Amino acid sequence: MSFLEGFIDCHTHLADSMFDHDIDMVIENARKSGVVAALVCTITPRDFSLVLRLCEQYSDILVPCLGIHPVQRDCNGEQRCVTQEDLDEVVAEIEKNADKICAIGEVGLDFQPRITPETSHKDTQKSVLKAQVDFANKFNLPLNVHSRSAGKPTIAALKEFGARRVLLHAFDGRPSTAMEGVAEGYFFSIPPSIVRNEQMKLVKQLPIENMVLETDCPGLGPVKGERNEPSNIQISCDYIAKIKGMTPQEVKRITSQNAVNLFPKLKMILK
Repeated sequence: MSFLEGFIDCHTHLADSMFDHDIDMVIENARKSGVVAALVCTITPRDFSLVLRLCEQYSDILVPCLGIHPVQRDCNGEQRCVTQEDLDEVVAEIEKNADKICAIGEVGLDFQPRITPETSHKDTQKSVLKAQVDFANKFNLPLNVHSRSAGKPTIAALKEFGARRVLLHAFDGRPSTAMEGVAEGYFFSIPPSIVRNEQMKLVKQLPIENMVLETDCPGLGPVKGERNEPSNIQISCDYIAKIKGMTPQEVKRITSQNAVNLFPKLKMILK
């Protein structure tokens, strides 16, 4: 199967503990569902070794993305805003593995009020994002970007910081804001949760040339609260096809080509 005949899942968290007990089966189900490649993203510093190890174990289908997410967890497991110290902890690992990774990610902004109650929290997130855009430019890597409750500020920041190749995953902003990203050549990935949220207008307005597929597993599945897997990526494909008046085969082919254009290192594992 060539990559144009298979699915590329552009944003997953397969190193999450929810997959610890059956990762072999999850990968096998992905293969059976036609997934030929999946990008595995980090969130916290702890994830780096887990993601690298997992992608080495399944090197024919998984590729790593290393970055620090705007939302971290404190010692009690409660969510908190990222700090400069979180980034400092992983700078050496990003530089050491720059030749192995497919993108810098998951990075971005998250302006939910409980995460950024103060302006200083937003400023810190922007500073951490800028540093990671600089990494991406230094190593000629794309960015895998989070923008929850911060669609417009994220796109503005990416433009300001000189981001070159960008994937905005699970975008929850307005379609008009997304089109500002399209004007910059950014891509947008659509998860299976599209079947139960209010983003139909986004799918309708985005050009297919700027779209790719994702699952964001274990989150953002078709059924809220149930663990999501890469095998659900067909759901995103079918939904886009329906809204765009295309065949699922056309959507699969175009989004896979888009993914390889955005993430050239995928060619290392794709035939």
